[in-house]
Amino acid sequence: MNFNNISFNQTCDELVPIEYRYAGLVFYSVIFLIGIVVNITALWVFALTTKRRNSVTIYMINVAIVDLTFIVLLPFRIIYYGKDHWPFGDYFCRISAALTTFYPCMALWLFALISADRYVAIVQPRHSKELKNTGKAVLSCVGVWVMTLGSTAPLLFTDEDPDRASNFTTCAKTRDIIHLKRDNPMNFARLVFFFLVPASIMLACYGIIVNNLFHGRTSKLKPKVKQKSIRIIITLIVQVLVCFVPFHICLIFLLLEDSGHDYSAWAAFTTFLMNLSTVLDIILYYIVSKQFQDRVISVILYRNYLRSVRRKSLHTGSVRSISNLTSAMI
Repeated sequence: MNFNNISFNQTCDELVPIEYRYAGLVFYSVIFLIGIVVNITALWVFALTTKRRNSVTIYMINVAIVDLTFIVLLPFRIIYYGKDHWPFGDYFCRISAALTTFYPCMALWLFALISADRYVAIVQPRHSKELKNTGKAVLSCVGVWVMTLGSTAPLLFTDEDPDRASNFTTCAKTRDIIHLKRDNPMNFARLVFFFLVPASIMLACYGIIVNNLFHGRTSKLKPKVKQKSIRIIITLIVQVLVCFVPFHICLIFLLLEDSGHDYSAWAAFTTFLMNLSTVLDIILYYIVSKQFQDRVISVILYRNYLRSVRRKSLHTGSVRSISNLTSAMI
């Protein structure tokens, strides 16, 4: 065994570049703070305060649950970036790595279900009653959960770890995907079924919707429903293009390249973008639910109200102090 090579590899591969560590600390802290508030609020609104539930409400509940499942891991990742080593053990690292794969797979399929829902609302208004059938939406979500969990569960039982021989305390770096190359058929099957297929469903639905809008085949549709659906479509397209497409393209290159031992800034950046999706879902929540809008606006107005009260109290307090001073002088 060449101990010189091991020590060299430790100095080169063990440490994340300091600028990426600081960027990761700041980014994940902001994502955690905003994401936890946004998604707990969304879960509260859609699951507890919404009286009339429909298919979109069910999908929004699942989006919030998936986001929160992923967000709760961010404090551990923040500690990892701060300490520059993983102190939580091998098995929890496997859970973190599996959820990093699980989240985009689940999110994209939920987006595909929402896209199909908007397709029915705009192109097939005769079947609009199905949009109020929450049972079918629940079954669809359960099917996606089972399918995605079944695909990512094997990641909990991977045996090969490139850092084990040199006793590195790293975890779930995107560049570590190199040790999964022996399972490349499974990796590419996952990419096809959990990225290309839902993305294709979304594109097909949006293509048909745009075609119908341009040819005026949605004249019987209420303007509010049409505007709401178009906003949902634009939001999902932008979110997929910004957060998920770069991540999956980077993953494909990592699976195909021969090397993989150097720190990949591209992999780190695309992983950041993928995490950003948990916060950008606030736009989707805001468009879908009037109640969510009211909650956000009420919070903003409440803060403004508190500020106005404080200003008034300070103003009246200063006036009273002046009047007391003048009365004392008199």
